[in-house]
Amino acid sequence: MKKITKTEIIIIFLFYLFFSVLYRIVLWYSANNYASEGFWGWAKLRDYWYMSGMQYVFYFIASIFIWFIGVHLLKRKKTIVQIGVVVLLIPIIVFIIRESRYVFLDSIGIWHLGGAGAVWDWYIPSLFMMIQFGCFFAYRYFKENQQKLKIEGELKTAALKSELSAIKAQLNPHFLYNIFNTISASVPAENEKTRHMIAELSDLFRYQLKASQVEKVTIKEELEFVKKYLALEKERFQDRLHVNIEVEDHIKDELIPPMLLQPLVENSIKHGLSSLIEGGTITISIKKKNNQLAFEISDTGIGVENKEAVFNKGIGLTNTRLRLEKMYNTTLKLSNNTPKGLKISFEI
Repeated sequence: MKKITKTEIIIIFLFYLFFSVLYRIVLWYSANNYASEGFWGWAKLRDYWYMSGMQYVFYFIASIFIWFIGVHLLKRKKTIVQIGVVVLLIPIIVFIIRESRYVFLDSIGIWHLGGAGAVWDWYIPSLFMMIQFGCFFAYRYFKENQQKLKIEGELKTAALKSELSAIKAQLNPHFLYNIFNTISASVPAENEKTRHMIAELSDLFRYQLKASQVEKVTIKEELEFVKKYLALEKERFQDRLHVNIEVEDHIKDELIPPMLLQPLVENSIKHGLSSLIEGGTITISIKKKNNQLAFEISDTGIGVENKEAVFNKGIGLTNTRLRLEKMYNTTLKLSNNTPKGLKISFEI
C-alpha cells in the first residue's frame, strides 16, 4: 500500500474541523446562549478554541500518531494485525489526551465536562476515530481491489495475446524448422559459423513454442535458452559484450515460469549497452535466500534516471512485471548498478 497522501491528510483534517465546529454549536446551544448572543454567538474564536477546537486538533494529531504506529510501522503485517493494534491504541491515546487537556484547562480556569459527563469527551472522539479508521481500511481495501482488478484485466489481455500467438505458432511449427534446415543446408560448408547461428536460432524458436505450452521449466533450461540468445547477440557485439552467470548448481533444478529472464536481459542490451561504443557487461545472478529464489540482472550500461518510464518502452518488462505480480505477489525492483548501469531484481 502506498503512503498516505497530502490530499488524504487534508480530508482527515477537514473531517475533524467540521465536527469540532458542530460540537461547539451543540455545546453553545445546549447552554441556552442562543437568545442572548444570537445565531453567530457560537463563532467567538476564543470560546470555540477552548471548548472544541483545541480538543479536535489534538485528536487530529492523535489520529496521525495512531496511523503511524498501527499502520505505517506495521505495513508488512497482515491487515487484521493492523486493525487490532489500531483498535487497541484508540481508547488509550484518546484517554491520555483527554486527561492532559483537562489538566491544562483547569490550570487556566476554563470549563470542561466534569463528573459522569466527562465520559463523553472519551466516548465521542473514540467513536470518531473508529469511524475514521474503519473508513481508512475500507478505502484501502477498495484501492487494492481496484489495483488487483486492473492487473487481472491486463493479464487477461496479455494471456489472450499469448494464446493467439501460441495458436499461430502451433498451426505448423515444423514448417518453420524445415525452413531453418533448408537455409542451413544451402549455406556452404566453409561457413560453419553461419550454420551454427541458424541452428541456435532454431533452438530459440523451439523453446518459445515450448514456453507457450508449459507453466514451469527448470532454471537450467531457462539459462540454456538465455545463453543461446546471448550467443547470437555476441555475434553482433563481438568483444563489446561480456556475460557473467552466477548460479549455484544445486538450484538449477528449481522450477520457474518460462521466458522470465530473456526479456530482462534483452532490455539490458537494448537500452543499456547497445549505444555504448565500448559495450559493457551483463551479470545474471540467481541465489536461494530464505526458501525464495532471488534473481538479479545487472548491466554496466548508460543507466536509467526515470525508472518507472522504462516500463513504457516495450512490452517485455511490463509483461514480466505483470506475471510476477499475478503469480507470486511480487514485482520487479529497478535500482542503480555500481559503478554504473541498471540493476533489475525480484524474488519468487
